[in-house]
Amino acid sequence: MVRGTLEVLLVSAKGLENTDFLSNMDPYVIITCRTQEPKSSVASGKGSDPEWNETFVFSLSDDVPELSIKIMDSDNTSDDDFVGEANIPLEGLFTEGSIPPTAYNVVKDEEYCGEIRVCGEIRVGLRFTPEAVKRCLMHKRKTARDGRSLHIEVDLLRIIGYE
Repeated sequence: MVRGTLEVLLVSAKGLENTDFLSNMDPYVIITCRTQEPKSSVASGKGSDPEWNETFVFSLSDDVPELSIKIMDSDNTSDDDFVGEANIPLEGLFTEGSIPPTAYNVVKDEEYCGEIRVCGEIRVGLRFTPEAVKRCLMHKRKTARDGRSLHIEVDLLRIIGYE
């Protein structure tokens, strides 16, 4: 089992179903990775097409199957409304190392009729850095004045695709 750091770049969403009737909604995101659940900032008044451009960092191992992203609408006078969610499989990320910002379907389960429907999309970029590479990067910074060791470490990082 490989342990490492997952960086999630929350870029934007579009085509979300507006849950506020008289004004634009104020969406935010809850990202769930096992027991870790950070929240994004609230995109006040941004409605169906919010932008965040925020990065979140998680510690995890390569046995985590997916990342869950829940979109909510912040309300001051009542409970926040559920807008939709996206589940992002992580299996390919552990072999590729990174996935550029990609659009994922936001879905909402309609309980009254038992169907799932797409209600927008969310753009997210992912990068997984194994602990061994992280240690190598830290070592690289410590030895930056030594030209030879820097050269060797940079070549190592190029070979494994992290430079």
